[in-house]
Amino acid sequence: MRVPPASGLFEAINDLAQSTPWLHAPMEAYAKYGIVLFALLCLVGWWVARGRDSRTMAAALITPGAALIAVAVQQVVVKLVDEGRPYALLPDTLVLVTRTTDPSFPSDHACVCGAVAAGLFFVDRRLGWIAAVAASIMAFARVYVGAHWPLDVVAGLVLGAGITLLLMALLRPPVSGLVEWMRSNRLHPLVARVAVSG
Repeated sequence: MRVPPASGLFEAINDLAQSTPWLHAPMEAYAKYGIVLFALLCLVGWWVARGRDSRTMAAALITPGAALIAVAVQQVVVKLVDEGRPYALLPDTLVLVTRTTDPSFPSDHACVCGAVAAGLFFVDRRLGWIAAVAASIMAFARVYVGAHWPLDVVAGLVLGAGITLLLMALLRPPVSGLVEWMRSNRLHPLVARVAVSG
């Protein structure tokens, strides 16, 4: 396996990691467990969408599914490209997470984050920006801890966001219709706020 392009940027970030030991614990924790934040953001998106129109709720429902589909596509791509992890190709790499033998390109963490961030822009712009910032931090963290090359995380973000945009274009109209139907029957508490009578 060859060292991919932009390896110099990876080495610069890894040098930064070596000179900032005080940042190791938070970066390692976020790189490993920050994905939970994106599940919570999806939940917040659903909660916000309950008070909005059916297209907004449809976007909230599509977003987590899009993230799962994005990861499924990523798994196919990662096997086709079969790129080595930084620590497999650069022996002096500082690694702050458990080493794995699976390929590196594209990053599955970045893929999920990109998919969720793109979807949440359809739900609420402010929520989308929060997710986009969190996704960018995740992408940086995955390189900082030595798990990925920079191109891996950029490709993961783009792949995840692209799949979400495609699914929004294809599925939002029919899912909006489903939401309208749900709002007209007993399922309405799942997709609309229940009015509290005073």
